Amino acid sequence: MKIMHLISGGDVGGAKTHVHSLLCGLGKTEQVMLVCFTDGPFAEEARALGIPVTIMPGPNLFAVCAALSRKISAEGYEMIHCHGSRANMMGALLRKKIGAPVVTTVHSDYRLDYLGRPLGRLIYGTINAIALRHLDYRIGVSDAMAALLVSRGFDPQRMFSIYNGVDFTPVTPPVSRQAYLEQLGVSVTPQSVIFGIAARLNPVKDIATLIRGFSHCVTEYPDARLLIAGDGEQMQMLQELAAQLCPAGSVTFAGWITDTDSFYNVLDVNTLTSLSETFPYALTEGARMHCATIASNVGGVPQLIDNGVCGLLFQPQDDRTLGGHMLTLCRDSDLRKRLGAALHKKASEQFSGDATVAHQKQIYETILRREARKGRKRDGVLICGAYGKSNAGDDSILDAIIAQMRDIDPDLPLYVLSRTPRKTEQRYRIGAIQTFNLPGCWRRMRKTALYLSGGGSLIQDATSSRSLYYYLENLRLAKKAGNKTMMYGCGIGPVSRPKNRQKAALAIDRYADLITLRETASKLELARMGVHVPEIRVTADPALLLHPAPEELAESACLAAGLRPGTDYLMYAMRPWPGYEQALDAIAKSAEYAFAHYGLTPLLMALEPKRDLPAAKLLAAQLSCPCLIVEAPADGGVIVAMMERMRCVVAMRLHALIFAAGRGVPLVGIVYDPKVSGFLDYIGQTHYAPLSELTETGLCGMLDGALAGGGIDRAAAARLQMLAMQNEDAARALLEETE
Repeated sequence: MKIMHLISGGDVGGAKTHVHSLLCGLGKTEQVMLVCFTDGPFAEEARALGIPVTIMPGPNLFAVCAALSRKISAEGYEMIHCHGSRANMMGALLRKKIGAPVVTTVHSDYRLDYLGRPLGRLIYGTINAIALRHLDYRIGVSDAMAALLVSRGFDPQRMFSIYNGVDFTPVTPPVSRQAYLEQLGVSVTPQSVIFGIAARLNPVKDIATLIRGFSHCVTEYPDARLLIAGDGEQMQMLQELAAQLCPAGSVTFAGWITDTDSFYNVLDVNTLTSLSETFPYALTEGARMHCATIASNVGGVPQLIDNGVCGLLFQPQDDRTLGGHMLTLCRDSDLRKRLGAALHKKASEQFSGDATVAHQKQIYETILRREARKGRKRDGVLICGAYGKSNAGDDSILDAIIAQMRDIDPDLPLYVLSRTPRKTEQRYRIGAIQTFNLPGCWRRMRKTALYLSGGGSLIQDATSSRSLYYYLENLRLAKKAGNKTMMYGCGIGPVSRPKNRQKAALAIDRYADLITLRETASKLELARMGVHVPEIRVTADPALLLHPAPEELAESACLAAGLRPGTDYLMYAMRPWPGYEQALDAIAKSAEYAFAHYGLTPLLMALEPKRDLPAAKLLAAQLSCPCLIVEAPADGGVIVAMMERMRCVVAMRLHALIFAAGRGVPLVGIVYDPKVSGFLDYIGQTHYAPLSELTETGLCGMLDGALAGGGIDRAAAARLQMLAMQNEDAARALLEETE
């Protein structure tokens, strides 16, 4: 590949490090050219690193644009990559003159870049905000930055994310710890714990919160020390604040530093207090030197730091919590070492310079592939279901369907109908249309190749006939618009009203090309309704294919939810339903029985928090034993990982049972709807009873049986997952028919 990078040439800090290290790595295998609009230290350092540099100065913006356009055409650059506001403006001007795609890396929140500089914000900030809208693709430095851009209306399917990487090759700092401290005039004792930060001293970095937090700590632990490296417009204000709040000699301002290795080698604890970040080099630089870390929970920081596992997080400007974290680490040297070692391990494995370069190359390759498919008349998949309603079960189905579509074709344009389209776009990085925006839905249907209705139980009238008619009408419109149509890994029923059954059978026969079902009971229901035209296959629920989140992320989520290491848990996933309150006593007695006889603490999971939390609280109020109420995390992989930590799952919620079955966890079903018993029959599980017939004796007996017999065995779980994969095979075949 041949890529031209544009940058102003006056950049410092993280953006400079990112561009230099990226081009050094890319230059080993690709042809790269760095174009700077001003000469100076940035360009000189690039040349010293062996990066080809061209300087294109000049006050005449349009003349520079014309010269760049000629150079791009003459030398055959395949892509233009911009960094910063001036480069973005040039990229926007070039975009219509050249045949190559223009991409930008967003290194920081462009709305905060000129914080404290109102004139610069008005002029340069406005120009940059406009230019960003006129580029082809954008790369946020962190998933959080990409999500922020999507929340502001940028196309999620033209958005990528990347993380700053550093070289984790072991280094020997030029200056020893003791010598460096002596150079700075820092007085320490054998008990001293040294905190530090290296950052620009401007409002976004919020060093004032660090000083306030440190003041709370040093009051309780006088041997604490704070080193602040950096320069900026807030230097005098911060020096005055430190003198006012902290003991003399406890805070040292080191000024601008170039020897970062020696600086981080001095620190026991690295800190970051920013109001906004993408993915700061300051944290990976500290991780490289095995520093324990405390950071504000902003931007991409949580991607690196799993709270309580490899660092500690606090909310921006919360100096009290920050001070508490600092005091904790002052008093626990083993915890400092453990957090520092864990962070070094994670950062070196996932956020190295080589990993960043490899990921950037993948982004380039993806962009070029997507550019090549622009001329297709029909392309992509529209997914319809009960999405965007904060139901962890439905959202997990969408997680799985998207993963399967990406497996078919990683560049396949994907769109989903959602109650909260902007949130859906942020989370999944796909297009989204408001569920009831029928004109928008129709316009998209006229461009997509495949329409998926599913998963979950969409063909039912238990909630309302309106819901049933909505999904049937969408199926009709999709077929009329020219899509292949598929009902995907779904459940059927109950459809109780005779008129609804007749209409549903007629619509499905006319407009569905293929149906895959999650269990045999649904196939029998379709037959009873009179559906006989489409091909019908019994597969399994797509959510069975969800993989557990990485161990560090899962552990952090469990700690945040209040799960105690070494404690055994029994999960209850209830939902409000007629008859639930009458069964509460039996359910509560079973939880108390499990606590008394098996030492299992009840964990009450709200899979759909708005609906399920009241049901969980009613159950908690009945319990005499300790319990824990947990709202389901947004990430389906985290839910699955939490399920793996359960000794048993007792659930009304179908997807709690599906998750448990997929991970081989013992389960007990409380049946409020035939879909629950249908699934349990399909997987051969017998420990279930109707909600209306629930008794303390019966439920405790089923708990005994489930715990004694274990969960579904590995071979059966693997078979279920193989069946779930057949949904993907069916969708692939339909897409191939459209080509």
